[in-house]
Amino acid sequence: MSELRDELKYLASHEWARVEADGTVTVGITDLAQEALGDVVFVELPEVGSEVVANAEAGVVESVKAASDIFSPVSGEVIAINEVLEEAPETVNASPYDDGWFFKVQPTELGELDNALDAEAYKAGAED
Repeated sequence: MSELRDELKYLASHEWARVEADGTVTVGITDLAQEALGDVVFVELPEVGSEVVANAEAGVVESVKAASDIFSPVSGEVIAINEVLEEAPETVNASPYDDGWFFKVQPTELGELDNALDAEAYKAGAED
């Protein structure tokens, strides 16, 4: 099984969310998702300052196998994007939970993450 981190929340669509100490939320895709996609060749991220909606499309990740939508786990304003991915999208494959994050959100309602999955529930769903 791919790596999962207990401190993260997950969507069934394979995004992860990490609540930072300042209350912002960092978003990326899981190790399982990057393995399934194969070599990531392009990532389209939302613009800084734009609004994202929980469980709605916020970007696209493209690999040699397929293109997949990126969904935001929370609603709010995008306050940062991972600019490294513009020049080095393969960072998602090498470090999906650390250097390969996609964007950061200042959430309007952090409680939306209560509907996200914990690592155990995500793992159970991914094995089905």
